[in-house]
Amino acid sequence: MLRQIRHPGPAAPIRHAKSWAEAVPLDFAIEPGETMEAGLGRGVAEAGCDAGYVAIAAARLSPFRYVMPAGSPGPSHAAWYSETFAPEGTVSVREAGAIVGRRDGVAFVHCHGLWRADGEALAMGHMLPAESRAAEPVRVTGFGLRGAVFESRQDDETNFRLFAAEPAGSPAPTRSASRPKTSAALALTLRPNQDVSETIETVCADEGITAARIHGIGSLNGARFENGPAMESYASELLVRDGRLAESRARLDVAVVAMDGTIVEGVLVRGDNPVCVTFELVIVPEG
Repeated sequence: MLRQIRHPGPAAPIRHAKSWAEAVPLDFAIEPGETMEAGLGRGVAEAGCDAGYVAIAAARLSPFRYVMPAGSPGPSHAAWYSETFAPEGTVSVREAGAIVGRRDGVAFVHCHGLWRADGEALAMGHMLPAESRAAEPVRVTGFGLRGAVFESRQDDETNFRLFAAEPAGSPAPTRSASRPKTSAALALTLRPNQDVSETIETVCADEGITAARIHGIGSLNGARFENGPAMESYASELLVRDGRLAESRARLDVAVVAMDGTIVEGVLVRGDNPVCVTFELVIVPEG
């Protein structure tokens, strides 16, 4: 039986949200001294996009702030965050992925990645983009979305404010926008207690997608891999390093950090990797 985590609120009847958008390639720089949140929001807006997914590699940031997954201090949440880590000096981001969306009418960024402070071991977690600044120009690539947005909304099930994929400017956020004829991407958010790979496959089948690149971040309740040891932590932070849908089957090569700071990397087993709190994805069809 798939592992389950009990959240404080009633389970929502619809277990994902999705919306089609025009996909716009992104390639821009965050300027030295600019916060990651401001720079990512600016770059997406300057491309004429409502939201997006971006990849960051070989970046130097100072100051740099992040948190890790942790147990909840009380019954109001099933999981929580650690204290804020504030490494001294400049931190080198090996790789990170970020969903750029919107919260209270302004840009808001959710970012997971791997990084190393000078003289310290490799670490992974949830970057605090509003408190982390570029120490030198940071190149950003990815896909912008025109016509869909990740909107931060209060979620009764988990009692977090979470991104929901929905049409940009739509008065009915549960309605999915229609698929563009060219350069399409699907914004997708997943709720807890469902296998991430199988749910992606089901959604893609419903949308007529048989091959795609899968970009995103999320959290798992434990993790099981095709090779190597399992990750047992019931709360985690995850980065999809290489995600693909081929012949309607999903393959997710990920890095994930447990509550004790252990980092595990590998390809997820289908059918045994339930979402803990949320998954936020941009799926770009191929062929």
